[in-house]
Amino acid sequence: MTAQPGTPRPDTGSYEVIHLGGQAAVVVPVADFLRLRALEQAATPAELEDAEDTATALEWKARDAAGQTRFVPAAEVRRRLGLPT
Repeated sequence: MTAQPGTPRPDTGSYEVIHLGGQAAVVVPVADFLRLRALEQAATPAELEDAEDTATALEWKARDAAGQTRFVPAAEVRRRLGLPT
């Protein structure tokens, strides 16, 4: 378990971020975890999808702010995925 300063991450507030096996994890109090789990269980499928989309966008923005994103033209993406151009 190591902390890696300079690793891009979304705003995690006052929570500690740790790295385990190449994955980042946030250490949260059990009460916060239980609240999140309760909200997740009460959410509709659409609300869960919206939350996942928001989390993905926040992660991308953190990587972008750290200069770790790059532009790939649509034609190149299609070529790499083997899709018709």
